[in-house]
Amino acid sequence: MPRGRFVMLHWLAAARAQLIPRPRPGAVLVDLGCGAGLLAPHIRGYHHVGVDLSHEALRQAAKHGVQPIRADVLAVPLPNGRADVVVAGEILEHVADLPRAVAEACRLLRPGGLLVLDTLADTALCRLVAVGVAERLLGLAPRGVHDPSLFVDRKALVRECARHGVRLALRGIRPALLDLLAWSARLRPSVRMVPTATTAVLFQGAGRKKG
Repeated sequence: MPRGRFVMLHWLAAARAQLIPRPRPGAVLVDLGCGAGLLAPHIRGYHHVGVDLSHEALRQAAKHGVQPIRADVLAVPLPNGRADVVVAGEILEHVADLPRAVAEACRLLRPGGLLVLDTLADTALCRLVAVGVAERLLGLAPRGVHDPSLFVDRKALVRECARHGVRLALRGIRPALLDLLAWSARLRPSVRMVPTATTAVLFQGAGRKKG
């Protein structure tokens, strides 16, 4: 298993996959900001479409069986209602136009389709944990990878999803602390992400489109 500045993305991909149901025959999953396709090994059976701006990331994603599309997540060249599942993993905290990103994700969903996401909350606690601790102290993410001004307002996110017919439920997640200690001591290959009582730092969201 990987160890490096992006290792937490692997842990988050595994946690994200737990929210995605088993696919029906021919089901399509659109992965916004797919990166190198880290979700793909966890969701076999979907026609997995990955959207990203990085040529190199898409090249790596294709090796995992992802159909690559080079595009901005704010303007995806796919028709309305194309997807059974739309995933926005660790991408919303990097976009400057949250309402447009949400509208695009919901547009891609068929009626009854599922939106799955995870992102960082716009709180002082999140800035301390995600930047001060995760980036600067533990090195679980590259320094400067996050712009705290883009962290996500949870109420605004839920409201924007509702505007487009998706009733989003949120739950907080965090690394399992014993796993993290064992991983740091090289006694575990990875770290499980587990539910936590607060959505004030890292959180997941899931909701189905009306239909």
